[in-house]
Amino acid sequence: MTGKERWGSNLGFVLAAAGSAVGLGNLWGFAYRASQGGGGAFVLLYIAIVLLVCLPLLVAEMVLGRNTGNSPLIAPRRAGGKAWAPLGWLFLLVSVGILSYYIVLMGYAGTTLLKSVLGNLPLDKTEASNYFSSISTGEVSLRGQMFSLAITGGVVAAGIRGGIERLTKWGMPLLFLMLICLALWASFQPNAHEGYAFLFGWDASKLTDPETISNAFKQAFFSIGTGIGAILAYSVYLDSRSAIPEEAVAVVTLDTAVGLIAGCVTFPLVAILGLGDLVGEGSIGTLFSTLPHGLAGPSMNLTGWLVSVLFFALIYIAAITSAISLLEVPVSSLMDQIGLSRSKAVWISIVITALLGLPSAIDVNFLAQADSIMNALLITSGLLLAILMGWSVPSRFKNELEDSKTSKLKINGLLWTLRWISTPIITIGLTVVLEETFRNWQF
Repeated sequence: MTGKERWGSNLGFVLAAAGSAVGLGNLWGFAYRASQGGGGAFVLLYIAIVLLVCLPLLVAEMVLGRNTGNSPLIAPRRAGGKAWAPLGWLFLLVSVGILSYYIVLMGYAGTTLLKSVLGNLPLDKTEASNYFSSISTGEVSLRGQMFSLAITGGVVAAGIRGGIERLTKWGMPLLFLMLICLALWASFQPNAHEGYAFLFGWDASKLTDPETISNAFKQAFFSIGTGIGAILAYSVYLDSRSAIPEEAVAVVTLDTAVGLIAGCVTFPLVAILGLGDLVGEGSIGTLFSTLPHGLAGPSMNLTGWLVSVLFFALIYIAAITSAISLLEVPVSSLMDQIGLSRSKAVWISIVITALLGLPSAIDVNFLAQADSIMNALLITSGLLLAILMGWSVPSRFKNELEDSKTSKLKINGLLWTLRWISTPIITIGLTVVLEETFRNWQF
């Protein structure tokens, strides 16, 4: 695979990788999980997990992709032998599983964006409830799913430079611009301080609360995307001289910045609209019913229309930059495993994803359950990746970074962190997440 395509520039890769990481998890999942975790305690745990776990793991995933030159399906087997083949299949399962319902959420965002532009958002609570039901089931949901899949497939089919890099080079700067504009607007609103107070408020007891710990792990892994295989797939096309640790830091910094800035938009927005009691009730319903209703309220008028358009445009751009990275995992695997052309691999992957996503498109409860399971599997694949690169084949980790002239001190520090900090912390976090998942599972 390595001889076929290359990123046009290091910036192109960083923006694409950041686009993979930045998605609905940053723009809404962060706010929803922070609301459940007491604000500041959740933020602190999230940042600690990102720095101590996700950053070294992201470096390991990038090393695995560039070193083997193989897709997520084959790379673990190529690096560690046949015993590691199941990790490749787990990458494939997680990426396609997440994409199957993520694309449905992307459809909700697209439909709500269109309604925002047309000024047709719900005006009262009854309308809001009916609105969410109308976009999350039946023909509207299926149409949004198929349209979003078609756009995602078209970008990936155009290739690394012509599709993915081109989209993220204009999409990511636009996303940051809209996000900063919304954050500045929110900061001047009368009740904004209430949102900031909650986001950065402190309750030390939440640091040991299993739900807060579980939410911080799920948010960090889902947001950064370590363990999905998407960054691995992108790293196959990296230049051999690229400084992987520095690029990983850039990706993590951009992703974390988006999450924090998005929190500085969402929490003030919730406070401004008087929706504080509703934000923790459910991530999906609140985003696509309560917020549209609040923004369409008579007190917001033209400002509400403009903010709603910017907010849901922001969500849609973030969703598509993540969706294309998720689709690249099965596409690159089909190309690598059986030699399909990119276009054929794309459309086969789209058909499979569409079929797997049908239950989520017609039943939002199924979507929520799928998200819970995939988050647990995502952390599981992250743990296996840490064991593979940190313990099973550390020579690949060290040699690949040495070849790109990374200092030995930095290499040894990253490897030590991956082994002795990341692996034990992931094990603890996975235990907490699995316990919560089984406890909340609805049979």
